[in-house]
Amino acid sequence: MKRRTFNQLLRQLALAQIVLPPVLQACGREEEIFVPYDGHIAIIGAGAAGLYAADLLLSKGYSCSVYEASNRIGGRLAKNESFADFPIDLGAQWLHGKKNLLGDLIQQTNTATQEDDSEIWFWHGQQLRKNLPKDLFGLFERENQLPDISFQDFATQNGFDASYQYLVEAIAGDSGASGDNISTFWKIKEEENWSSGDQDYKFARTYFDLIHDHLAPSVLPYLQLETPITKIDYSGEEIQLTAANGARFTADKVILTVPISILKAGMIQFTPALSETQSQAFQKIGMEAGMKVFLKFSQSFYKENLLGGQICAAYIDERVGKTGNDHVLLAFLMGQQARDLAARGSDTAIIQALLGELDQIYDGQASRYFQQGLVKNWAAEPYIQGAYSYSTIGMGNARKEAARSAGNKIYFAGEAMNTNGHHQTVFGAAETGKTAVEKLLKEI
Repeated sequence: MKRRTFNQLLRQLALAQIVLPPVLQACGREEEIFVPYDGHIAIIGAGAAGLYAADLLLSKGYSCSVYEASNRIGGRLAKNESFADFPIDLGAQWLHGKKNLLGDLIQQTNTATQEDDSEIWFWHGQQLRKNLPKDLFGLFERENQLPDISFQDFATQNGFDASYQYLVEAIAGDSGASGDNISTFWKIKEEENWSSGDQDYKFARTYFDLIHDHLAPSVLPYLQLETPITKIDYSGEEIQLTAANGARFTADKVILTVPISILKAGMIQFTPALSETQSQAFQKIGMEAGMKVFLKFSQSFYKENLLGGQICAAYIDERVGKTGNDHVLLAFLMGQQARDLAARGSDTAIIQALLGELDQIYDGQASRYFQQGLVKNWAAEPYIQGAYSYSTIGMGNARKEAARSAGNKIYFAGEAMNTNGHHQTVFGAAETGKTAVEKLLKEI
């Protein structure tokens, strides 16, 4: 999902962002320490973290199995090829910089991407504007003065009235949260070590294709779909795994890559129980609802990016970076806006609500040119239950505590466990898959 790096967004607005070889053979960064090990490693989850970890292990000859709860691979990556005359990412779609593991893979595989420098407009005071009367975005640039309060409270304390509420929601939504929940301080603090780069890129095809074509092939023979692991007993020498249907598996080590929402909800039972510190850390990491609604029109009447809608704070031209003729506008919703829209019940009601808002902004043109819509509600996915992790008020070192291994047997990975500033990203998830493998092998 779109998470334009925060400082880039501020700068832009101120100017107004066959089996293939294993990925480690394609990428240039091989710094891992490998040791002889004949034990079996279970990887739970076939998203970016799980696939990267499995591909890495298999490329070095280790024994592993991958258990995926759903009926497909990819986690919060998915695609649709029938809605428009170009493929669309139903989940994550922007690559936030290329100085990372997946950036290396893109370069080595000549995967086509295009920098997304599309124009941003605002809906404010019932008007379309290129610039705002007050510099809301500059408010969040004062890195040494930001308190540990919500975006909305910080804006209000600094004189931004209710007319800016949904622009604050747009900024918070870009980071996967409601404006009332994300921390002004920890949002910046947690990204201090960001090193991937400031540019955003879109894929000529999809982000899902990158993972599917270059990470998954080596893993598929060792993958079991529709196998949600609900119990992990690591009290003995051998780890016992139990699936929801009662099936049992054994392993010597486990790499657990499920979304933080699943851990927060207690959907996996651990024996012995995880430490209280680690369990509390799970709860401190935020993850809210996320929804993407694609609206296809017979012609384009809208701005490339529009921020500030009351129903949807961010509308984005989906055709940017794509080769195709269809006109598709993406409604990108997070947190409370996603929950409110989902509460309307049906996809038809969701689409009609968005068309009503767009009609208000664009003088009835949305309904006039509308052809069809597609709704993807990630909160409704039983093994996902939301968008991606965000920095809560009082966050502290929760990611570090959450990512600690349990008894040198269970290793935690996934974007929420990324402690180098790359959480909320697909490549950040892949980085944790690599880190988990390295930790596991060092602790043998």
